Amino acid sequence: MGRSRWASNTVFLLAAIGSAVGLGNVWRFPYLAYKYGGGAFLIPYLIALFIVGVPLLMLEFAVGQKTQAGAVKAFRSLHHRFGGLGIFALLSSFIIVCYYAVVMAWSLIYFLVSFAKHVPWAGNSEGYFYKSVLELTANIGTIGGINWTVLLALIAIWVLIYFSVWKGVHSVGKVVWWTVPLPVILLGVLLIRGMTLPGFLTGWVYYLKPKWGALLDPQVWQAAFGQIMFTLTLAFGVMVAYASYRKHDEDINKGAWVTALVNSGISLFAGFVVFAILGAMANLKGVGVSEVVKSGPGLAFVVFPEALSLMPFAWFFSALFFLTLLTLGIDSAFSLVEAVNAAIHDRYARWNVPLLSLIVCALGFLGGIIFTTRAGLYFLDIVDHFVNAYNLLIVAFLQTILVGWVYGAEKLRAYMNKVSHWDVGAWWTWSIKVVSPLIILALLVWNLVLEVEKPYGDYPLWALSIGWAVTLVPFLIFLFFFVRGSKTAA
Repeated sequence: MGRSRWASNTVFLLAAIGSAVGLGNVWRFPYLAYKYGGGAFLIPYLIALFIVGVPLLMLEFAVGQKTQAGAVKAFRSLHHRFGGLGIFALLSSFIIVCYYAVVMAWSLIYFLVSFAKHVPWAGNSEGYFYKSVLELTANIGTIGGINWTVLLALIAIWVLIYFSVWKGVHSVGKVVWWTVPLPVILLGVLLIRGMTLPGFLTGWVYYLKPKWGALLDPQVWQAAFGQIMFTLTLAFGVMVAYASYRKHDEDINKGAWVTALVNSGISLFAGFVVFAILGAMANLKGVGVSEVVKSGPGLAFVVFPEALSLMPFAWFFSALFFLTLLTLGIDSAFSLVEAVNAAIHDRYARWNVPLLSLIVCALGFLGGIIFTTRAGLYFLDIVDHFVNAYNLLIVAFLQTILVGWVYGAEKLRAYMNKVSHWDVGAWWTWSIKVVSPLIILALLVWNLVLEVEKPYGDYPLWALSIGWAVTLVPFLIFLFFFVRGSKTAA
């Protein structure tokens, strides 16, 4: 039986864009732009996109399409010692989807309670999130048992993920026709609503007013390159798997540019939505925008719900917002699962795809239970930090070494140009061999220095050791297969 195929190139692009566009486009990029120079942040962001993001995305598309395999088999095809690199990437992806699904479970809870006569967080959105929804304990040392509401919501999320991937790319290809355009449409509705409120322009000024002095701050550049690495789903094994379901002669170069530019465009667009609402909220409360803006879960589950609760028809716009988060999250979540499925199916081709998907989803659910405890937010924070600060950067660095110096960047570029309508120049080779690995290595060193100077989050050593294990165990697995030089690393 031949390898499954996307129904069309459009479906592939929708799936790739859906994987790239996730929760971070709404709650991370706008905050980074605001914090690190406003409109000036777009300069390091676009530079990062063009010299690292797009070249690495082309690399992953090319590797998957050329080898017609998921991450483990694909990297092993380039050199027999690098099969463990695929395992490293996929273990990291699996860890991410375990807690990513929990964040989606929070979104589902908020979506459902939005239909109450009065939104329940009105007047105390912070207390509602931390005390009523999460039932958060005082510290990570107090686990507090399982939060059954979150657990039940997590089950529902994994059911949604399962039925998105249960038939592989055939079911994924049908789902993305709805889940990729829908959040953009919903964001558009929220933007129109925000633009009817006094203060929205003030929010936009905070979002985009350039602070040119920020360009001299190394942390601004670190944030820009870090965001590009995460937002394009690089080093997860996802884009390799997705590209492997294309025909061997599909256009690579154009697809990578389309995916990257659409993803960045949606990030910028989401920023206008977020800061229009935050500007209106600041105006209503008589405070500056800087006093209401937050990043991450604090923005999505505290600040934004509070802002929406101050509007007429709060329940309607709250439901729209959390439906947006759900649809943004589902594409990213099932892409992470499909990357794992693809690698396993490469090894065990006779396995029934629906059964394989069920097993992976069940394991993902079990892996997420720790994040449904009343101390779950602390564990989520630690694991998320270490995976993003180390795992993904290490995988990306090793990918550039494998392609740039072991397999041969020129060899892969020749293949890319052969199947694409327009050629990519020698700048791509230069990026993969020199620029990208040096920048990624600098980011890794930067993160390690910060970690040594001040351990993350003031958590106790035993808790941080969980984070280090999340990084070191997959890395040691890679080293084991690399040293062993096994041709059956999977």
